[in-house]
Amino acid sequence: MGNKSTTTRLVIMAFLIALEIILTRFCSINTPILRIGFGFLPVAVTGIMFGPLWAAVGYTIGDLLGMMIFPSGAYFPGFTLTAFLTGFVFGFFLHGKKVTWKRVLPASLIVILGLNLLLDTLWLSILMGDGFIALLPTRIFKCVVMLPIQLILIPLVWNRIISRIPFIKDCAI
Repeated sequence: MGNKSTTTRLVIMAFLIALEIILTRFCSINTPILRIGFGFLPVAVTGIMFGPLWAAVGYTIGDLLGMMIFPSGAYFPGFTLTAFLTGFVFGFFLHGKKVTWKRVLPASLIVILGLNLLLDTLWLSILMGDGFIALLPTRIFKCVVMLPIQLILIPLVWNRIISRIPFIKDCAI
């Protein structure tokens, strides 16, 4: 691994972090208890390219920078934990493997049901003082919407666009 390769990897990581911030903060439908957007795509790509630890660290940095630069409410460390775990899950299930909807399915189920539905709803109930159960119907709606979007877009974007960029294969760990 030469110096150019390390530099290129850092630049790609920085680009994916910036893209996650933009897609999450500016290209999402936001309400106080619900965010539907495409910020998952750069996180999944980071996981595919660099593995669980780098994806976890990258999404954590993206979450922290996004909150500092474009705050959308009070900072709560639980959401940063969810970001770390989300990056880790995508990297764990997708790194070094052929990206198909069958491989994306368990990763997305864990992220959407375990992290977004359960963990984020817990964080929201703590933050807002609302009951966990009271928040669930709206949060379940998000899960129903996001699962097919992730199952379609992650393999499509990786296989049809990103993996075809010539220098990408040289930069993946």
